[in-house]
Amino acid sequence: MMRGQRYRKLLTAMLALLVAASITVGCSSGGDDADGSTTTVDGEGDGGGEGDGGTASDGLMPDDVWDARTDDYLAFATEEFSPESPNNVSLHLERRRREPSFEVDTAAVVPAAYEEMFAEIDSMEDTTDFDLMYLLALWYGYRDELEPEMVEAMEKRFLSFKYWYTEPQPAGVIDDKWYWSENHQLIFHMLEYLVGQEFPDATFTNSGMTGREHMAHAEPLIMRWFDQRARFGFFEWHSDVYYLKDVSPLLMLVEHSDDERIANLATMGLDLVFLDVALHLQNGAFGATHGRSYMKDKYNGTMADTFGFQKLLFDDTDLPYQSRSDAGPTGLTLATRYRLPEVIRRIATSEEIGVDRERMGVALDPLAPLDSPTPPPEGYSYDDPEDVPLWWSMAAHTAWPVVPITLETADEYGLWETELFKDFTGLRDLTGGDPELGKSLALELARMIAFELLAEVNTYTWRSPEVMLSTAQDYRPGDFGMQYHAWQATLDAEAFVFATGPTNDVNESPNLEWPDGDGYWTGGVQPRSAQVERVGIHLYAPQFESPTGPPLEEFAYEPYTHAFFPREHFDEVVERDGWTIGRRDDGYIALYSWRDTRWQRYDAGVLAARGFTDTFDLVAPGGSDNVWIVEVARSADWETFDAFVDAVTGAKVDVTPLGTDGVLSKGFDVVYESPQQGTVTFGWSKPLTVDGEEVAIHDYPRMDNPWTHVDRGALEFDISDGDYGLTLDFEEAARAVTGP
Repeated sequence: MMRGQRYRKLLTAMLALLVAASITVGCSSGGDDADGSTTTVDGEGDGGGEGDGGTASDGLMPDDVWDARTDDYLAFATEEFSPESPNNVSLHLERRRREPSFEVDTAAVVPAAYEEMFAEIDSMEDTTDFDLMYLLALWYGYRDELEPEMVEAMEKRFLSFKYWYTEPQPAGVIDDKWYWSENHQLIFHMLEYLVGQEFPDATFTNSGMTGREHMAHAEPLIMRWFDQRARFGFFEWHSDVYYLKDVSPLLMLVEHSDDERIANLATMGLDLVFLDVALHLQNGAFGATHGRSYMKDKYNGTMADTFGFQKLLFDDTDLPYQSRSDAGPTGLTLATRYRLPEVIRRIATSEEIGVDRERMGVALDPLAPLDSPTPPPEGYSYDDPEDVPLWWSMAAHTAWPVVPITLETADEYGLWETELFKDFTGLRDLTGGDPELGKSLALELARMIAFELLAEVNTYTWRSPEVMLSTAQDYRPGDFGMQYHAWQATLDAEAFVFATGPTNDVNESPNLEWPDGDGYWTGGVQPRSAQVERVGIHLYAPQFESPTGPPLEEFAYEPYTHAFFPREHFDEVVERDGWTIGRRDDGYIALYSWRDTRWQRYDAGVLAARGFTDTFDLVAPGGSDNVWIVEVARSADWETFDAFVDAVTGAKVDVTPLGTDGVLSKGFDVVYESPQQGTVTFGWSKPLTVDGEEVAIHDYPRMDNPWTHVDRGALEFDISDGDYGLTLDFEEAARAVTGP
C-alpha cells in the first residue's frame, strides 16, 4: 500500500530536505493505500433494508435488467465459499434467502476464521475501517443466521472501535487508522452513524458515549461530506481505486439509514459517482485521467477496483468478473433501495461523440507567496480546527498554508507516535513550534513535499464509440507527484496508452507484480498537459533537481520518460518517424516522442512484466525532459488505417527546447499540424491554441458535456438524454428521475 514503506520513506526524505533547507531558509527568513485495494480483497456486501427502490419506475433501470445483472453476479460469486470473507458470506446467505435449498456452512463462519481481522481491528491498524464496514454489512443483513459466538465477537468490535481521531486514545495502543482521505472520512462517519443507530442505548467502551451520542456526532460530518462533494466534486478525481470506497459506504447509508435525508443524499452521491464513471467508460475501461491510481489497477481495465460495479451497471464488456467478494457488485446485488437511473446507463453506452469538461477540488497553490495564500473556499479557513478534515482529505498536510494547523492538530491528538505521522516529528522539532518557520520551509520545498496534494483540477475527455482521450489539464507541471495519472488514450479494457516521468527504474520483482508505491508506473514528475478533442500534448520538464544519496533519493527521478503501449493488445502497430501507432478494431492511437525511443526488454522471471508476452514499455532515454504527443482517431473518419498512419507521420511537428535554468529544463514550445484538429500549439509558458485561437484549459464549469451543464459551486444537477432524465438537488436533498 502506498501509505506503507514508500510513503514513510518519502516523508523521511522530505524531513531530510527540510533540515538541509533550514540552513538557508531559516537564516534568511528569521523564522517562519495506500489504502489501495484490489478487486480480489473483501468489499462490502449489503443484506437488504426496506424501501421503495426495489420496484422499477419510469426512468430507473428496469427490474428485469437489474435482476438479470445481479443474479449473474450472485451465481458467479457463490461458486466458491470463503467463510473468512464477510462479503462472500453475505452473498451466500443472500442466495440461500432467495433459494432455500441452497446450502451454506454457517458453522464455518466463526471468530477463529476472523482472528487476523479482529486482531488488526483491536490494534487499530490502517484500513480496519474497511474491515468493520464489511462486518457491519454482514451484521445488518444476516446476523440472525450467524453463530452466536460470531455475533458476539462482531458486536464487541462495533462497541470498542475508535470512530474519529478526536476520541480518546487507549493506553498502550497506537492508532494507525487513516482518517484523512475523502473515502476514509465517509466510511468512518457512516460506521459511527449506523453502529450508533443499531446500538442507541449502549455505552461504547472507547469513547464512553452512547450510540445516540455517536449518531449526533456523525450526522453533521456526513452532511458536510455531501456538501463538499456537491460543491467541489471528488478530490480523488475519476479514481479507478477509490470510487469503489465511496460507493461502499454510500450504499450502506442508502440501505440502512433510518434518516430519510441522509438516505436521499447517499442515493444522490451514488448517482454522481456512477455518472462520472459513465462519462469516462470505454469498452470496459474507466480510462480517464485519475487523481489517485496504482499500476496494479491501471495496467488492465479489469484490474481496476471499479470494474466490478461498472460491469454490473453498464455491461459494456464481455470480460469476466474478477472477484467473488468484490465490494461494488456485492453491494449492488444485495441492494433493495437503490436503482440506477436509466439516463446514466444510457450515457455509459452512448455512441455520442463529444467532450466532457469537469472541474473538481479546491484551489490551493503550494507555490503561492507567503504574503498571498490561495483564498480558502467560502465557509472555510486555514486555522480553524473544524476544517482540518477538509485540508487533510486533500492530502494538504504539508502545503504551507496548512502547516500550522497540521502541527497543532498532531500535538493535540497525539498523532506523532502513529506509524503514518511519526516521520513528521522532524518538522515539529525543526520548527521548534514556530509555525512561520514551518510555512517557509514548506514553501521552499513545495515541489517535492506536496507530493500527494489533491488540489483543484480541470479534466478534459473526448469520447467516441471507438476511442477515448482524457487529460488533467496543466495539473501541477514539473512537480513530484504520487498516484496522479495525468492522461490516457483508451480503446478498450486491454488496449490503451499513457506515459510517465518515472521516479525509480523498472522494478525487479520476484513475483512480477508492481508495488502500489512503485514510482516507475504509479508515481512520477508531472507534465504540463493540454488536450483539445483528439489531440494531447504533454511536456515533461522537472522543476526541481533530482536529489542523490540516501534518504533524498526518494524524491529522485530517472533520466528518461516512458510510455505504456501494450503491443499484444493491438491488432496492428506501426513505428515510423518518431511515431508509434496502433489499431484495435476500429480505433487508432498515435503516439509521438521527441526523443528517440526503444522497447524495454523484460526478461522472464526478472522484471515485473505482469504476464505480458510482447513488449509494452516504450522508453525515451536521453533526459527527464521530453515531449509526447498523442492523437486518436476512428476508422469511420479514414479510408484505411494506413491512410491515418501516412497522415500523422507526414504532419509537421516542431519542438523547440527552451534551454535550461542551471540544470533544470525550461520546457518546450510545440507546433503540431494535426491532420484532424488543425495547427495546434502549446508551450511551457504558452497557451493551447488551435489555428491561432486560444483554447481554455483552466476554470472549467463543474461539469459540461452533451448531457448536462453544471456551474462551479452549483448544488443542482440536471442530466438528460432524450426522454430520460435525472435531477439532483443537494440543497433540498431531492432526487427526481424521469422516463418516457
